[in-house]
Amino acid sequence: MADLISPLAGKVWKVQVAVGDKVEVDDEVMILEAMKMETPVYAPESGTVKEIKANVGESVEEEQVLMVIE
Repeated sequence: MADLISPLAGKVWKVQVAVGDKVEVDDEVMILEAMKMETPVYAPESGTVKEIKANVGESVEEEQVLMVIE
């Protein structure tokens, strides 16, 4: 199991997967927006999305858990 950690503080702009989706290492799963720039966030390992902890429009902090992949 792996936690997807936010690389920066910002706002969730887009979530590109849903709970139950299968992902591969380095799949783009979420996009954060900070200072008018979009930053893609990639899956740290292959597996199934078990939980999404940050929704579109929510502000997140650096190193916050965004998603759990099992």
